[in-house]
Amino acid sequence: MNQLSHNDPKNRLGWTDTLEHRVTALPISPHTIARVISVQRGQFLVSDGVREWLCTPAGRLKRAANRDYPVTGDWVTIEATIVTGVIPRTNFLSRGAAGSRGHRTDTALREQAIAANIDTVFIVCGLDRDFNTRRLERYLTLVHNQGIPPVVVLTKADLHDDPTPFLEEAEAIAFGVPVVMTSIQDGRGKTELEHWLEAGKTVAMIGSSGAGKSTLANLLHGTDIQATGAISDSVGKGRHTTTVRELLRMPQGGMLMDNPGIREIAFHEEGDGLTSTFADIQALAESCRFADCSHEHEPGCAVLHAVQTGELSQDRLDSYHKMAKEMEYIASRRTKSADRVEKERWKNVALHIKNLKKRNR
Repeated sequence: MNQLSHNDPKNRLGWTDTLEHRVTALPISPHTIARVISVQRGQFLVSDGVREWLCTPAGRLKRAANRDYPVTGDWVTIEATIVTGVIPRTNFLSRGAAGSRGHRTDTALREQAIAANIDTVFIVCGLDRDFNTRRLERYLTLVHNQGIPPVVVLTKADLHDDPTPFLEEAEAIAFGVPVVMTSIQDGRGKTELEHWLEAGKTVAMIGSSGAGKSTLANLLHGTDIQATGAISDSVGKGRHTTTVRELLRMPQGGMLMDNPGIREIAFHEEGDGLTSTFADIQALAESCRFADCSHEHEPGCAVLHAVQTGELSQDRLDSYHKMAKEMEYIASRRTKSADRVEKERWKNVALHIKNLKKRNR
């Protein structure tokens, strides 16, 4: 296999040996490969590391399934100003689309892409009314589900004389996940976060509207590259300013993606998110009397015992149960969808046989 050229300008955008190996068998020129910097109203702003230009999707991409359509962070093949294909992704970060949840579940019926080919996700939480450990658990599960390493970033630390209790509360539920406190006022946290933005790396930021994502981008860049809104005294939150997903080149050498605020943290994909986010419950479950213990009513349940003794909070267990049910629904929905496809296939076969018999009479 060919090794990645260190002089390739795409390296600055996150091009890697893995991606290089994926395209070696494809009949395309290296000059037709670019990265999607942003997606806006059916157009793509792309870059090959030297220049940026606008492209439109080929007809077949317009008709493609949701996951096959290019998103911010994708590497794509281009002919002139037409995006012709998407190079196989390293990963794909998505969530349930806002407003598409079913009546009996917080699991969304439609998927909304957030980003592709991401090395790290910064989960941004403001130390104002935005801070909520139950919401943080959902963000962690969402990111862990898709196998991308998260980092919890607590912004607006300057709002408190002593923000340490917030740090400790976040660390108590974010097992094995780095938690970094930041402030635009005194620059704290910048040096710690720069590690994830080194050359060739791509970081995506997610969080609620007004959590401080754009301000964090400005802190890390050292200049005001993103517009921000002032904190509203009435609600204690920054006003929402980011409207598109966009990759920003950072002075540390990597790429940072700012994202619009997320209103609903709905799941669309199952994965190992619960195991990673609730590692404490998984560890306790190993001591349960029954291997298939649901941690709801069984005798000898070590998890329920931990709640009784105060080792585990009831709110955290309730959060676990809620998300576990959502994951079960996703698995059930996928199974039913597969069964429906198989039934429709056999229905079409039966109709075809019936038509053949009619013609042979």
